[in-house]
Amino acid sequence: MRKKTWLLLTAGLVWWLSLNAQNVTSPNGKLTAEVRGKSLVVKFDGQQVMELTDMPIAVEPKGELLRFSRMVAADYWMVAGKRRHCTNVACEYVADMKAGSQLILRLYNDGVAFRYENMGVIGVDHPAEQTVYRIPEGMRRWMQQWTDSYEGFFPQSNTYKVLPVRSYSGISKSADGWNNRWGYPALLEPVEGVFVLITEANIEKGQSASWMMNNGERFYVKQGERMSEEQADDGRSQWHSPWRVAIVGHLKDVVESTLVTDVSEPNKLADASWVKPGVVSWIYWAYNHGSNDYEIVKKYVDLAVALSLPYVLIDAEWDEMGQKSAANGNVNDVKTIVDAIAYAKEKGVKPLIWYNSSVGWIDGAPGPKFRLNKEADREREFAWCEQMGVAGVKIDFFSGDSQLNMDYCIDLLECAARHHLLVNFHGATIPRGWQRTYPNLLTTEGVYGAEWYNNVATFTAKAACHNATLPYTRNVVGSMDYTPCTFSDSQHPHITTHAHELALTVLFESGLLHLADRPESYLSQPAEVRQLLSNLPTVWDETKFVSGYPGESAVMARRSGSTWYVAGINGTDDKKWLATPLDYISTGEVTLFSDGEPWNIVQHEALPQRVECLPRGGFVIVAKEKGLK
Repeated sequence: MRKKTWLLLTAGLVWWLSLNAQNVTSPNGKLTAEVRGKSLVVKFDGQQVMELTDMPIAVEPKGELLRFSRMVAADYWMVAGKRRHCTNVACEYVADMKAGSQLILRLYNDGVAFRYENMGVIGVDHPAEQTVYRIPEGMRRWMQQWTDSYEGFFPQSNTYKVLPVRSYSGISKSADGWNNRWGYPALLEPVEGVFVLITEANIEKGQSASWMMNNGERFYVKQGERMSEEQADDGRSQWHSPWRVAIVGHLKDVVESTLVTDVSEPNKLADASWVKPGVVSWIYWAYNHGSNDYEIVKKYVDLAVALSLPYVLIDAEWDEMGQKSAANGNVNDVKTIVDAIAYAKEKGVKPLIWYNSSVGWIDGAPGPKFRLNKEADREREFAWCEQMGVAGVKIDFFSGDSQLNMDYCIDLLECAARHHLLVNFHGATIPRGWQRTYPNLLTTEGVYGAEWYNNVATFTAKAACHNATLPYTRNVVGSMDYTPCTFSDSQHPHITTHAHELALTVLFESGLLHLADRPESYLSQPAEVRQLLSNLPTVWDETKFVSGYPGESAVMARRSGSTWYVAGINGTDDKKWLATPLDYISTGEVTLFSDGEPWNIVQHEALPQRVECLPRGGFVIVAKEKGLK
């Protein structure tokens, strides 16, 4: 009934817009767009929130500058993400541009998407990227300096005048020394309480991804390197750019938006029933080189058994496992990856294994290397994985946003799908909608995550604030392999509470959720905590923003079936009460995991309206629902 009603409303909007073609607006009327000279201005509730400058719109357009084209409506299902069932509707407009191309502009209720098209105009070259965002000085922002792995902080600022972080790759700075290269997504607060999240979506074969470079207040979209004419099918007579996306609204609108997948190509897999999200035991955080040691791998398989986790990841250097076994004196019983896979399968745990993409970090990097680059080698390797009973692959160390990398990633996803392999991209660019097109892509790194406790001391003091920023930035655009929930310490200590760490398993969405801590750490936790980890969903029917502000706190509620998981974290160094208005949940049984020494686990009859958190603390509420309101 709800779907039929939604379709009738959509049909009504099409009729209304056909009579009111001059209304350049979103279906609900909250978002509007207008052309002012060479600028495209977007408003939310009548207030200007975004400006695209220097638009090469035709000087003498025929008719209106922005002409109503059609109504766009989508109804689709996701394998993983914020919600399984996604619907959206948009008003699409067209504007003529120079050089024979057009601007296609869509106004959704939760944002704006636009791209450039050159459809069927023979002999017209690909136009240069034409997007320039004006981000005025003084506007509050959370922006990440670009790095090819997208592993950086999103510090709050109100200026572009920040120094480059020299540890990042791809450093770029202006003549006066400021960083001037920025990665997606970029979160802005142009009006108090109203936010804009800038990113892009739907990278296809033959396209590169992009980033932003600024000259003062002008932020120019720059595309990654394209292949030469000899390497690529140019497609000059029929071409379009990726979608440029700006999610617009209150924090609730931004956090809950599925706009990145809304504008991406539908599922290309004929059958995705074999794609199963789940929780994974993960070795690297505690044992950097543990995956070359059969006995350590066994410990993580046994952890998966103890916690009823479906997956174990055998990470880098598994190709050296036999050498490690022999070096330990086991010359008569050398154990290899074949034995490790067999042990996992025998215990009912599905193994995932790691590969070096061999296009980024190669010299001095771990292996296995050069097994996936050529089509024939890739087919052979993935066929071997399927034959051995490997459930998926983690592919690491890509080299940025070039067309070469984008095409390679798509080739990997398509080949993996043919061999029923799940995919986790690491050391890679952020999600740009492939999770809808290729649902076997269940997670992507592209985040400054918990593994950095293993690398540098910087993360310790900044993690809580960073964690409270990610739900509003990186995790909005797709599954995020942060590898959360570490109660013990890695090479560098953490100063977040146990409840904060537990909250990250719910707060951070990932189709493959890798638990990073040591087996003995998890198994020493209270029975209630172990039970929560055993029951933890990675597929959500519904996601709702509850309360918070970037860098300060974040509270979110996610529903799986009839159970709600509500998680909140304090990103500050002071005690803080976090609001939990959850009137839409009609509960029966409520369990609260909050800050204590180290735990405070309490059964409640009703949901709390707020929860007190220690500095860098957090909480999780598990609520069994009587019935959906």
